[in-house]
Amino acid sequence: MSYARSAIPRFYYAIFGVYEPLLTTAGLLGTLVDPQKTHNLQAPWPKYSPPPREIPLASIVTVVQLAHVCALIGVINVFLLSAARRYLSTQPAVQEKIVGALLTPLLIGDILHLVLTLWALGDERWKFWEWSGMLWTTIVLGLTLMVPRMTWHMGIGRYVDKRDGKVLN
Repeated sequence: MSYARSAIPRFYYAIFGVYEPLLTTAGLLGTLVDPQKTHNLQAPWPKYSPPPREIPLASIVTVVQLAHVCALIGVINVFLLSAARRYLSTQPAVQEKIVGALLTPLLIGDILHLVLTLWALGDERWKFWEWSGMLWTTIVLGLTLMVPRMTWHMGIGRYVDKRDGKVLN
């Protein structure tokens, strides 16, 4: 399979099959090390009301579960993209469909993650100078995944069956 005939060229595999799983796994590990810190850095706290010294057990469980789901998505990416590259390398049109079935809900999730995060911040959403480093990291790293997913869907730098499939015989 040549680079031009793959729906998952090296760049996209590196982003979704390496970078995203490492990112989400690191997030899980950081959360396991200090779930309270992860919780407290998700949004700015009012100056007159600092974060609580202890958060409820339910909040710790929720933060850990959220981090686990994110890491699970990253691991699913590795397995699915690796299988598609290995077993569908001679069928780029099928490869494109399978990868699209993975990346479409993830792109929807990226967009909703950004929109819902900003919505949940309420009036604090436009006070960028008060955002925590964790909030900035969440937004910026989310964009580093959302933008490549958009470019994949636009067919940039990869095989697109409707455009490229008519070539060979």
